[in-house]
Amino acid sequence: MTPQILNKVTPQQEQRFLLPGYYSWEEFEKIESLTKDAPGLRIIYLDGCVEFMTLGEQHEMLKTIFGFFLELYFCEKGINFIPVGSATRRAEEKGASFEPDESYYLGTKKENPDLGIEINITSGSIDKLEKYKRFNITEVWFWENNQLSLYRLRDNNYEQIYRSELLPELDLDLDLLVRCILIPSILEARTEFINAIRLG
Repeated sequence: MTPQILNKVTPQQEQRFLLPGYYSWEEFEKIESLTKDAPGLRIIYLDGCVEFMTLGEQHEMLKTIFGFFLELYFCEKGINFIPVGSATRRAEEKGASFEPDESYYLGTKKENPDLGIEINITSGSIDKLEKYKRFNITEVWFWENNQLSLYRLRDNNYEQIYRSELLPELDLDLDLLVRCILIPSILEARTEFINAIRLG
């Protein structure tokens, strides 16, 4: 009997590629239609630039864990929220189309989400804040190199902040949030996170 050879499956890594040239909105839509069946492919458009991004396992894991802890925090603190995940923000007149990794309305639904979350494993070529500005998203949080950076939209520009103005009580818990996201066991991390919030 011949032994069966199993192929080793390697998880896909996040990759970004900026398509050379300038593209009109109509050309962008044609590119979208040609690539719509490509699994795990995200397309970002901003002012004629088109960027492809593949979603790797590490990216998706961090995105899901981040969302899990943030939603746990909302529930523990009694903050009403509407999760809209990676719902596409898209408008020809704004010259932009993209998907946040996670996004939330806080309190009630509005024209655009209050909070956008982006997980960056690799650096992109398209201005990471400009696309959010087009849709007036109040705060944007970036996870990069196991650190969290917060930005607040003020006078039509983002400025870096060191505590959330949407969630001021989270100030003392930001380090806790980062630490728990990095704990290998999600069950242990959940216990530590909840205990710390309740004691605080």
